[in-house]
Amino acid sequence: MKKQEKEKTSNLDLHKWIVLGIIIIFILIGSLANILFPDSAFATIIDSSIGKFFDVVSLFKNNYINILESIAVILFIGILYYVISVLIKLLTKNNTRKETIGILIISMTKFAFMVIALILVLSAWNVPTPTLLAGAGIAGLAISFGAQGLLEDVFAGLSIIFEKQFVVGNFVEVGDFRGEVLEIGPRNTRIKNIYGNILIIANSDIREIVNLSEELSFAISEVSIEYSADLDKVEDIIKQNLPLIKEKIPQIVQGPIYDGVDQLGDSAVIVRVIAHCEEKDRLKVRRLLNKELKILLDKNGITIPFPQLVIHQGNQNKE
Repeated sequence: MKKQEKEKTSNLDLHKWIVLGIIIIFILIGSLANILFPDSAFATIIDSSIGKFFDVVSLFKNNYINILESIAVILFIGILYYVISVLIKLLTKNNTRKETIGILIISMTKFAFMVIALILVLSAWNVPTPTLLAGAGIAGLAISFGAQGLLEDVFAGLSIIFEKQFVVGNFVEVGDFRGEVLEIGPRNTRIKNIYGNILIIANSDIREIVNLSEELSFAISEVSIEYSADLDKVEDIIKQNLPLIKEKIPQIVQGPIYDGVDQLGDSAVIVRVIAHCEEKDRLKVRRLLNKELKILLDKNGITIPFPQLVIHQGNQNKE
C-alpha cells in the first residue's frame, strides 16, 4: 500500500511539473516570439494571437514609468508599514494589555495601508481620483451591507480589549474549552489548551467567558488514608511538613494548607491539601503535591490502601 501511494504521489508530482513546464514555455513563446524568431511568419502569427496577451516587453516599454511608480508605491507603503509595526511592538512591549491593543492596531493599519496602496497604484495608472473615490464609496457601502458580521466581530474585539475582559497570556474557559489566550485579533480570538489544540472563535461569539487569571487558582491534592490509621497523627504529620513541601515547589504562591477530611470513601478516608498558584502552573503544582505527599506518607509508615470489596455470604442449608 505504501509503495503504491508513493508511486501515485510521484506520478502526480511529475504531471504537475509537466503542466508547469508547458505553461512556462507557452508564456515565453508568447512574450519573446519577436526576439527569438525575428521577421518570421511564426513570429507574426504568435504576435497577432497569443502575443497580445503576453507581450511583456511592449507592455514595459510603453508603461515603464507607471510600472516603476507602482513598484515605488508598494515598496514605500511596505517599508512604512514595517517601521510602524516595529514602533508599535516596542511601545507595547512588556505589558500584556498594551500588546493586545498593539496587535489590533497593527492589523487595522495593515488593512488601511493596503487600501491606500491600491488607490495610489491606480492613480499611477492615470485612473481619475474622483472615479477612485466614487468606487471606494460604493465599495464601502457594499461592504457595510455584506460584512455586518465582520464589523460585529471587530467592535466585539475592541470591547474585549478596552473593557479588560481578558488579555493575551490569560487563561480562560469558553464553554468546555480551557486554555491560554494566544491572540486577540480584529475578528477572532485564539485560545490554546494543554493538549496543543487551538480554538479559533469569532469575537462576537464570546458571550460568556471565565477569566481564570484574575485570581490565583487552587491546586488540590486528595490523598487516601486507610481507616485503621490514626487520623490525628496523620493530620499532624501533614501540617508539620507543609512548609517543607512549599520550599520544594516554588510555583506555590500561597499555602499549601491542610483542608481536612474531604470524604469517607469505600476503602479509605480521603484528606485534602490545597495550594494557591497561577493558573498556568495549576496542573504541575497538583502533580508535585501528589508526589511530595506520597513520599511523606511512605516515610512515616502511613499506608495508602488499595480499593477493597467486602463480600457477605449468607448461610446455606446443608442437606
